[in-house]
Amino acid sequence: MTSSFADLDAFFERTADERLADYLELLRLPSIGAQKEHDADVRATAEFVAGHFEKMGFEHVEVAPTGGHPMVYADWLHAEGAPTVLVYAHYDVQPVDPLDLWTRPPFDPVVEGGRVWARGAADDKSHVHAHIWAARAWLETRGKLPVNLKIVMEGEEESGSEHFDRWIADNREKLKADFALISDTGFYEGNKPAITVGLRGLVYMQIDVTGSKVDLHSGSFGGNVQNPANALATIIARLKNDDGSVAVPGFYDEVRTLTPRDREEFARLPVDEGQFVSEYGLHSVFGEPEYGIME
Repeated sequence: MTSSFADLDAFFERTADERLADYLELLRLPSIGAQKEHDADVRATAEFVAGHFEKMGFEHVEVAPTGGHPMVYADWLHAEGAPTVLVYAHYDVQPVDPLDLWTRPPFDPVVEGGRVWARGAADDKSHVHAHIWAARAWLETRGKLPVNLKIVMEGEEESGSEHFDRWIADNREKLKADFALISDTGFYEGNKPAITVGLRGLVYMQIDVTGSKVDLHSGSFGGNVQNPANALATIIARLKNDDGSVAVPGFYDEVRTLTPRDREEFARLPVDEGQFVSEYGLHSVFGEPEYGIME
């Protein structure tokens, strides 16, 4: 039996202008978490988000201190017998310098061609705002949510999440859930939504390469003294093989092998290699030969 969402669709149609105005108001807040001069703006953005959840009837709403920018927490836990979903998003945005490269002002949102142009319009205030209004739609049309919902929205994602791990550890009991949804991803293409099940990880490290204790002229010493810049280039080049596979010993030890079902799902995605190369101005597709573009 298929559930009808006609009442929710009608709500979104009815509130289209209000939602857009509210979204633009959120985008006008310059919540640049990496810059101290915007600390008050980041705080104001956290309070904007928390205020929306509180107004619609969420409980335990707080703009929680972390030692850095605050976490926004809110919950609605009245769906008896239903699972509990933990939703994450972040309300901070990247810095905007250099401003002279912007064709539109970063914090004065512009609507053009059905798109909203502003810093954070995609990453990640779009997700923040979507969750606010999705919850409001359910509560105003049906008086309840279909699941128990816990909201966690961070203000330091774009600057390293320095205080996030500690806050999670300190609130592990409060954050217990059956399912966690990370809302910091994009659509597959255009207006085609996607369910992202994994992202490439990253690790930060610093390598210092030193050479002679004094400056040496390359014309006299270039053949018998290694240049630290060349040595560093060699180290970096040796991290990968020519076919794109990683050459670091042990790197693949915990990499899960793709199953036939995984490959079937990837194959269903409308990927055109020629279009991929053309769209990004590439010479060809690069990567390990046994994997497709999306894999």
